[in-house]
Amino acid sequence: MQQDARGLALTTDQPEAARAYDAAIASYLGYRTDAARHVEAALAADPGFAMAHLLRGYLAMLAFNRAFVPAAAAALAEARKAEARLTGRERLHLEALEAWTAGRLWRTLHAWEAILAEHPTDVLALRLSHFNYFWLGEVDAMRRSVLHAKPGWAADLPGWGTVLSCEAFAREECGEYREAEAAGRAAVEIDPRDLWGTHAVAHVMEMEGRHRDGIAWLDGLQGHWEGAAAIVHHLWWHCALYHWELGEFDTVLALYDGRFRNPASPLTRAMPDLYIDVQNAAAMLWRLERAGVAVGDRWAELADKAEARAGDTLSAFTQPHWMLALAATGRGDAAGRLVADLAAAGEGEGTLAAIHAAVTGPTAAAALAHRQGDWGRVVDLLWPIRNELWRLGGSHAQRDIFRQMLADAAARAGDRNRLRAVLAEETAGRTLPLTRRRGFAPLAIAA
Repeated sequence: MQQDARGLALTTDQPEAARAYDAAIASYLGYRTDAARHVEAALAADPGFAMAHLLRGYLAMLAFNRAFVPAAAAALAEARKAEARLTGRERLHLEALEAWTAGRLWRTLHAWEAILAEHPTDVLALRLSHFNYFWLGEVDAMRRSVLHAKPGWAADLPGWGTVLSCEAFAREECGEYREAEAAGRAAVEIDPRDLWGTHAVAHVMEMEGRHRDGIAWLDGLQGHWEGAAAIVHHLWWHCALYHWELGEFDTVLALYDGRFRNPASPLTRAMPDLYIDVQNAAAMLWRLERAGVAVGDRWAELADKAEARAGDTLSAFTQPHWMLALAATGRGDAAGRLVADLAAAGEGEGTLAAIHAAVTGPTAAAALAHRQGDWGRVVDLLWPIRNELWRLGGSHAQRDIFRQMLADAAARAGDRNRLRAVLAEETAGRTLPLTRRRGFAPLAIAA
């Protein structure tokens, strides 16, 4: 039996398999593009290596793409062949992947938390739980998870920087900006390629309205992004968001075309409909149009991909973004199918069913109604769920467009009472006054 880089037992007798597994974990933590290659090397060294099979399955599920679920299920089946020989920790990983492929996300998270209670340095369980809490909108649980695990770590263990970067992002989403920035900067000081720590600090600067600081922060670190996965697109999106707030729309469009939504780039060609890339692109186009900027035919390629992903509801937050593209291109039939798909998903099983029924469906319908100019319907749909939007997942900065959508519709509908209520709520958690936030400034001045 071998051990991983943090001294946890691995059910394999092959040192080469353990080394390749460690390399795969490091690649995953660092948002590199070669994690799958290292997993295959681990399995070549030991075809029965259960944790390598499970990691292969986890990587498939991370794409939030229904087409990849069969591959995850196949990896799970391979791992099960060694179940009798596995450690208790490894069996919990097996249970976690089994629940994840079945859409039982809370069971998945409970398995990872059981691992962390006994093995806080299981950085795979730590990072995967962090990811899933985030996309369920459970930011308090995200913070609690990493802070419970942190005392079990030592600063010289591989992965310590990841602990700090996860702490940073969790604290930022919970409004603890000073602590978040300190942890994120500490992670980047350990390794300037720590993209999650970079990302956490970028979020702090967005929430505090420090747009020039944010641009400088990202510009100073971009030299370390070579070989990274699509997280770099999201970092460039953050840079574009700073420029959008500053009214520098030509720069935003240049970043859109050259940095975070270039269909010809290798990262985009490898996975042209990746959930985070779709969210980046659709949200920025919507913001630009609302600011009066012509975006040309950029919506069309997103709408094409939305139609191709009909019925895939694995990512709650992505669904309203698909709708933004379908609505912008006038694809009424496809938009209707998306509404129907979400209604069906809301009647199904699994953790996301209740979210789709209560929040995703109404938000997507509101995105369609806003494009159609049905302002009263937008208000009717979003007003009752405005404080439930967190259940879609995503960050405060990302979900901001749906709050903008509600405020804009209330203003256009002449519903001044609801407009004022939304604007009052928007002052929480931000340091800039509404009159200096581009998405709300015209409404705040008029109100």
